[in-house]
Amino acid sequence: MPAAPSASYSITARLEVPAGGRVVSQLTNAVESAGGSVTGLDVTASGHERLRVDVTIAASSTDHADQLIAALRAIEGVSLGKVSDRTFLMHLGGKIEMQAKHPIRNRDDLSMIYTPGVARVCLAIAENPEDARRLTIKRNTVAVVTDGSAVLGLGNIGPKAALPVMEGKAALFKRFAGIDAWPICLDTQDPDEIVRAVQMMAPGFAGINLEDISAPRCFEIERRLRETLDIPVFHDDQHGTAIVVLAALTNALRVVGKKLGDVRLVMSGAGAAGTAILKLLMAAGLTDVVVADVHGVVHRGRTDMGDDLRWIAEHTNSEGLTGTLKEAVVGADVFVGVSAPNVIDAGDVAKMADDAIVFALANPEPEIYPAVAQEHAAVVASGRSDFPNQINNVLVFPGVFRGLVDAQSRHITTAMLLAAARALSSVVTDDELNASYIIPSVFHPEVSNVVAAAVRDAVLADRQADEAGQDAPGAV
Repeated sequence: MPAAPSASYSITARLEVPAGGRVVSQLTNAVESAGGSVTGLDVTASGHERLRVDVTIAASSTDHADQLIAALRAIEGVSLGKVSDRTFLMHLGGKIEMQAKHPIRNRDDLSMIYTPGVARVCLAIAENPEDARRLTIKRNTVAVVTDGSAVLGLGNIGPKAALPVMEGKAALFKRFAGIDAWPICLDTQDPDEIVRAVQMMAPGFAGINLEDISAPRCFEIERRLRETLDIPVFHDDQHGTAIVVLAALTNALRVVGKKLGDVRLVMSGAGAAGTAILKLLMAAGLTDVVVADVHGVVHRGRTDMGDDLRWIAEHTNSEGLTGTLKEAVVGADVFVGVSAPNVIDAGDVAKMADDAIVFALANPEPEIYPAVAQEHAAVVASGRSDFPNQINNVLVFPGVFRGLVDAQSRHITTAMLLAAARALSSVVTDDELNASYIIPSVFHPEVSNVVAAAVRDAVLADRQADEAGQDAPGAV
């Protein structure tokens, strides 16, 4: 099915058209006939004979945008001027900036913000390093670190090409949690060098958000950093996705009247996100699960497994099922996809259990198109913004880090992730819950605060257990 027009492919075309007549309505008709959507039409200059019109159009792809421009150019009497890609305009010069919190108006301000007054603050931190959290930006800063090896669905495009995504992540941290985040794009894909680089920059940050680092290296990098740093390290592609999936699945199961411990779940994808989702769902009570990757169902008899895939084989698929994903999904209550486009179809969903739940999360093209899955499934979620129930990490990573930073946590545990998932699911009330609303909007005003509060409480509980000499919940 063709993709719907989206603001992601939004353009503004400047046109000169004859004054009067039907030309303006012809513009709209031409765009709609070509599958686009006019979202704005502004007359920017007017004369007796001609009008200058800026037409803003949503397309479904760059090729589609070119087709829409050709349709406008073909209208008699229309002269095409500049065409602007609105997404590229938003990125010109970058999307974030640094601002000083105090004005530097005179010599006194300068002497306190910088030399000689700053020396007193430096000496105070030297005497008590913990004061860095109180007296510097460390108290509210997160490093967004990537090597550019697994950016979105684009693959290994390198650190420079990854920078727009990291900037966007930093902007979301500020918008949704008031956290100052800095994009750090490392020009290496060597795990040893990445670990060492993050260790060296860690003193200036209250947390590390690893982003778009390919598997299986991301597992090792995260593990080693957690072992050596005294600040929390969170790989959002793994754990952010897992939290949102658990929260959404919790509410989807409420819709269909099933419990996590009773359902059979089939997962497509055994990479970073899939592994993290699997572990968190199992920590929450899932017991019957089968995982498939590009080579088929993961089982103990396979000979092509590394350590991470072997862990999955040893902890899932208790019946020893072999074969393909399509065979595994027969009779399943839940399908979760974090893999590749079009790996299942309507016929596969029809063979699932009654009141089936389908989470097709591959982006931008899902494992099955949501509208197709809806023909047979009771609840459908995807990573897309043009269908209900979007599984989007921005629902959790700002609140998770807000809670970690506020509590001055030194690590992150499974209990904290579970707390975040429970908090996110609770934002959807019983009165609001339905098959098309199992997860709140990213712009819901309470999401970040609710998640942050739950994480803060989990950090406090972990600290109290540690101080009391009790067994605290294990690390992720």
